[in-house]
Amino acid sequence: MSNMRNLRDWFPGRRHVVLPVIHVESQKQALQNAELARQSGCDGVFLINHAIAVRDLLTIHQKVIEEFPGWWVGVNCLGINPRQVFSIVGPGVAGVWTDDACIDERTDVQPAADAILAARASASWEGLYFGGVAFKYQRAVGDLAAAARLATQYMDVVTTSGPGTGQAPSIAKIRAMKKALGDCPLAIASGITPENVADYLEVADCFLVATGINASWTELDPLLVRKLVQTVESEGNQSGLKEPQ
Repeated sequence: MSNMRNLRDWFPGRRHVVLPVIHVESQKQALQNAELARQSGCDGVFLINHAIAVRDLLTIHQKVIEEFPGWWVGVNCLGINPRQVFSIVGPGVAGVWTDDACIDERTDVQPAADAILAARASASWEGLYFGGVAFKYQRAVGDLAAAARLATQYMDVVTTSGPGTGQAPSIAKIRAMKKALGDCPLAIASGITPENVADYLEVADCFLVATGINASWTELDPLLVRKLVQTVESEGNQSGLKEPQ
């Protein structure tokens, strides 16, 4: 599709991208946690609005990018249809993540995903779209490879998860999806920790991490964040791209 973007263009030279997820409750809290992530060497952050309104999330996002100009900061706007998100995010929003990108591997016709893609094109928004596929709390996907192949037409970074919050996906699931995706990047958005991230470095490109590096629901743990980044750096980014088995 003409409006697809490349993860590698945003993060040149990075084999793996680490993006902590901040559960935003206030501007001060978001800024403090973003600063912690940035100082720890993370590639950026996602801000998500479990406890606040979407308009407040976007206002806080603006404050974060003003505080850290040039750093990658995306949003997950919970409670809003993905089609609507692209009409309300400004050019300063580097990434949009939706839990359900509306991919249906059971058919070649994708009206819901097409509508999201059209909304993105109409908005002329130029950030990275992370779309949830085979994602937690969504419909069970019968054919992971088929879903992954379809998803490459609709999003920049195919984003999947384990069965629930804080639960890692099986290696077999990630291998199956990455094999079908080819060069299209794959992100994991649940269950990644400093202890298990090495298991996924051969087959995943991006890690959206909250529970595994949190001291509490709203606060990142500086020791865990640094440990995650160090593990990815030492065991992942020094090696080249590897073909999934």
